[in-house]
Amino acid sequence: MNELNDPVPAALPKVPRLSKSKFLSGLQCHKRLYLEIHQPFLATKPDAATQAMFEMGTAVGELARSRFAGGVLVTAGYRQTEAALAQTAALVKNLAVPAIFEAAFLHGGVLIRADVLERVPSAEGEPGGWRLIEVKSSTKVKDTHLEDLAVQSEVIQGAGLTLVSVGLMHINTSYLYREGAVDLTELFSIQDLSEAVAQRRAEVPGRLAEMTSMLLQAQAPAIEPSQHCHTPHDCAFWDHCTKDKPDRWIHYLPGAKQIVGQLIEQGVTTIDEIPAGTKLSPVQRRVKENVEWTSAKLGTMLTAVQYPVHHLDFETVMLAVPRFSATRPYQALPVQWSNHIQQVTGALSHEEFLHKDVGDPRRMLAESLLESLGEKGSICVYSAYEQSVLEQLAVAIPSLKPALQRIIARLWDLFPIIRDHYYHPAFGGSYSIKSVVRAMVPSLAYDDLAIKEGGHAASQYYRMVFVETDWVERAAIEEALLRYCERDTLAMVELRRALQGKAQKQKD
Repeated sequence: MNELNDPVPAALPKVPRLSKSKFLSGLQCHKRLYLEIHQPFLATKPDAATQAMFEMGTAVGELARSRFAGGVLVTAGYRQTEAALAQTAALVKNLAVPAIFEAAFLHGGVLIRADVLERVPSAEGEPGGWRLIEVKSSTKVKDTHLEDLAVQSEVIQGAGLTLVSVGLMHINTSYLYREGAVDLTELFSIQDLSEAVAQRRAEVPGRLAEMTSMLLQAQAPAIEPSQHCHTPHDCAFWDHCTKDKPDRWIHYLPGAKQIVGQLIEQGVTTIDEIPAGTKLSPVQRRVKENVEWTSAKLGTMLTAVQYPVHHLDFETVMLAVPRFSATRPYQALPVQWSNHIQQVTGALSHEEFLHKDVGDPRRMLAESLLESLGEKGSICVYSAYEQSVLEQLAVAIPSLKPALQRIIARLWDLFPIIRDHYYHPAFGGSYSIKSVVRAMVPSLAYDDLAIKEGGHAASQYYRMVFVETDWVERAAIEEALLRYCERDTLAMVELRRALQGKAQKQKD
């Protein structure tokens, strides 16, 4: 985009202190860091699902402190820099404190708060010092974690402390919870990353110097939006940086992005400019052609269903800290289903279930579902997710396994039928049910709902069951969850009808 179109502050303030999060932003993209510092109002606010992920990370971090008995929290807030630095200094000097949480350090213009700083007493032949531990709600070590620990290590050691080791504490998905208290030594894994972080730390001063110099410029660096905008995290300035891009911008081509990079190198800027003969996937080819297309086999595929046709959708919740026996961290637990039942006459009825208490939802949900689905008719789903949920239920509840397996045998997936036999330009290359519905049945687009996507549904369910105490708010969340899940299954009904109309039109 033309950088001259970006609003520029009349007078840039003195470059503020950086933080570890700002440092990571700068590693991803200097323009991102510049905008975060000087023009943060241009960012798109995080959606409800993203905000829920932040909150989960905070909750996991707080729980992780229980692993370090006697540890002390620096209570000064993130805006109370001087107080946080003073509290930290006092705790460092207090030899009776075995660990410090949210310790604050300032060095080289960078302010960091360390999740866990554990005191390591000197032993025979070994000097004492500190163990730095970053806590993440993720399930494995990622490259960005090494960079995070590298800048923290640079600041802490620059401030005068000796780090004897550096590690990452993350969720262990192999942990199988049984009963009673959660075993925190099993729930969390701690990996020593000292060697890998030391290699990254050597690059920190140079990177910080580059960022500081860049931040003193009069305008944001001219960096074109590309795949780096989504790695390792989606940039909040994506909408701003792409606002002047054409509707058919080459980066909107779906699928593997390797071909996009190759096309850009050839000077291609829009999908319409893709040269003839370029090897594209079937979906990419449909997007390039940009015309409505109906397969000659669509009608035949649609007639494969048997009435009554059930339309099934699950909503699940994934708990970082398991609460129910024989479950693991982040295991998908079904808590809700919706079923629209269409008779051969076209008559439609709706049944639904939502688990509303803190107990294990699986048996009650499975039993109510089996009753609703009965023994006859195809069960229309959209993707293989419902099958995976049913398979997990069959393992968790052996007494219901035969009945659940019969349900699985009746599943009929609408997704591959649309993907392989119909395309509309308004899909924009996306076959998500929301994209398809918006194009084919716009009256059922999700814009009118309080909950519009699955991540938000999961976070709101958690809030309703495990957090919220006000019954009015709980009732409002319950209604929103029911309407969202109901929309998914009604959408399948209407998509089938719309597709039948397309097939009949082609036949005529």
